[in-house]
Amino acid sequence: EEFYLVKWCGYPSSSNTWEPRKNLHCRGLLKQLHQDLERVPGGPARPGPRGLPARATSYLVQKAKQRQALRRWERLLNNTRSHRGRIVVENEVDLHGPPSDFVYINEYKVGAGVNLVPVAVGCECGDCLANAVGGCCPGASSNKFAYNEAGQVCIRAGLPIYECNSRCRCGADCPNRVVQKGIRYDLCIFRTGDGRGWGVRTLQRIRKNSFVMEYVGEIITSEEAERRGQVYDRQGATYLFDLDYVEDVYTVDAAHYGNISHFVNHS
Repeated sequence: EEFYLVKWCGYPSSSNTWEPRKNLHCRGLLKQLHQDLERVPGGPARPGPRGLPARATSYLVQKAKQRQALRRWERLLNNTRSHRGRIVVENEVDLHGPPSDFVYINEYKVGAGVNLVPVAVGCECGDCLANAVGGCCPGASSNKFAYNEAGQVCIRAGLPIYECNSRCRCGADCPNRVVQKGIRYDLCIFRTGDGRGWGVRTLQRIRKNSFVMEYVGEIITSEEAERRGQVYDRQGATYLFDLDYVEDVYTVDAAHYGNISHFVNHS
């Protein structure tokens, strides 16, 4: 018969007891334990007359500490986020914990030497989708309305999207305010099993052409982007994306400041 050493919640380790499997009513924890034993470095571990091998106990302790660290990080992310969609963190692949050099932000962080020009124009529409005045904000720059009634993108890839802004007559429920409403889907940051680090997957169904997330990070000048790019190339990873549609004046760097898009893994 199998026995398990149980640490009881709310009691010190001196109160630990050995319990037969029939006394334990925690199927999830038992399943997790046996899955961890299958992943012990050096091959699956099996208990013997003297208990588990040292490599297994060491791994289980490290795994428990890692899960605690990931749960704390998950709480921090959800306490920091301003969007509706929640964030879940999972790592059932290795012992990597939360990244130590990453700060979750909801809005762009303006870097040194960056001067953002305030929005100069807004629309006068009563209903931006059904009764747009002068083509609404997209029409002011000779572009088409980017969204349909369901908030899905209906223009071809590569064209710019112009949303309504603080100078517009319309309110927060305007159908031309999709990106600025933030992430509304529950997403999971997970550790990939093929050596590509962290990735992101959805926890719910997402319709085609729906907005998922904005690439948020630090806005830096092209000169600073060139300098950082050389460093990132030597490190074998980059988080630099040009910001402007017409002219590459600024670049977004999500290496150290960003949202969940930082973890999207392009395969």
